[in-house]
Amino acid sequence: MKASFKFSASFFFIIFLIIFISSQISKVYSQGSSTDSCNTNLKLKSEILFDTTSFHCLTVWNQQDYILRYMRTDTNVWSYVLSAPNTNSYIAMGFSEKGKMVGSTAIVGWVSNDGTATMKKYFLGGQSPNQVLPDEGNLQLVNFTSSVVAENSRIYLAFQLNTEMPSNRLIYSVGPSGMLPSTADYRLTEHQDHISTSLDYNSGQSETKTLYANLRRSHGLLNMFGWGILMPIGVMTARYLRQYDPIWFYSHVTIQSLAFILGFAGVISGLVLNNRLQNNVNRHKGLGIFILLLGCLQAIAILVRPDKESKIRKYWNWYHYITGRVLILLATINVFYGINLGNAGSSWKAGFSVVLVILFITALMLEIRMWKRR
Repeated sequence: MKASFKFSASFFFIIFLIIFISSQISKVYSQGSSTDSCNTNLKLKSEILFDTTSFHCLTVWNQQDYILRYMRTDTNVWSYVLSAPNTNSYIAMGFSEKGKMVGSTAIVGWVSNDGTATMKKYFLGGQSPNQVLPDEGNLQLVNFTSSVVAENSRIYLAFQLNTEMPSNRLIYSVGPSGMLPSTADYRLTEHQDHISTSLDYNSGQSETKTLYANLRRSHGLLNMFGWGILMPIGVMTARYLRQYDPIWFYSHVTIQSLAFILGFAGVISGLVLNNRLQNNVNRHKGLGIFILLLGCLQAIAILVRPDKESKIRKYWNWYHYITGRVLILLATINVFYGINLGNAGSSWKAGFSVVLVILFITALMLEIRMWKRR
């Protein structure tokens, strides 16, 4: 009965994990279509209020299919047209001195369901909505040249700035679908996604600028290898190598100890990163802290493990077994969630998914082998 319970729990856990991995892989290879391209001149039924001939054109955000056209059209006038898919959300282009969203000034545009087009300038004084102030900021728009056009399932944000040289640190963002600012106070809801870039106005080259890139990478790798890879390997060692007593036990303890150390470092680096970026990632952070707590409980459980002859040993086994599986499941989900939050790209998702599939196939083969021996 006890063996049957363990097999059933492992079977359902593995099935859930493979379904989750499959959904992530499908997202990696899903692609959207675009009706705008830098290969053709900009021709819209609704005219933009300034000439866009000979503008520089480049894709500035592949993930959201953002296309930017720009040019210096006068001594102190710079003209921009930002094109993005119309998803019933606002689109924004921010100008920042250091590449951070807080402290930047953004041009935001949207088209409501009744077809009303709106463009507003905002100063991003903080992260909360009441610190994002409409009609404030250090950008000076040229009067009567701004427009928002919705055509061919895309939205075009066109404006001109009075400045000798605009900032080259540009931030693009997209709002949540169906949550447009109201005409009462024009308050913005928190963006759904954003990216920080650097634009070379002379060459027309744009590159993504990731703040604290090394710290982000360390945070992701430490948690991925600690909680997401080594921890499942340690579980497999304890389950499938029992015949090699006591090697399996010391191997299990060594692997799980290393996994805990890496995971602990990963959580700490995440807290440091969050403190520096001041991003709103409460769910990701909360899950990470809870996973660390489960890891601490597992470490404490080893220290108070009762003897095999003890009457409470079976309850300790159940606790250790269930806590470990819950930890791995939540860690897997949180790693994928963190990859999405950090805009790490499809390569991170694909790489982690491949490793998990290999672990799954290995566990399945060892499970079948173990049951054939019984």
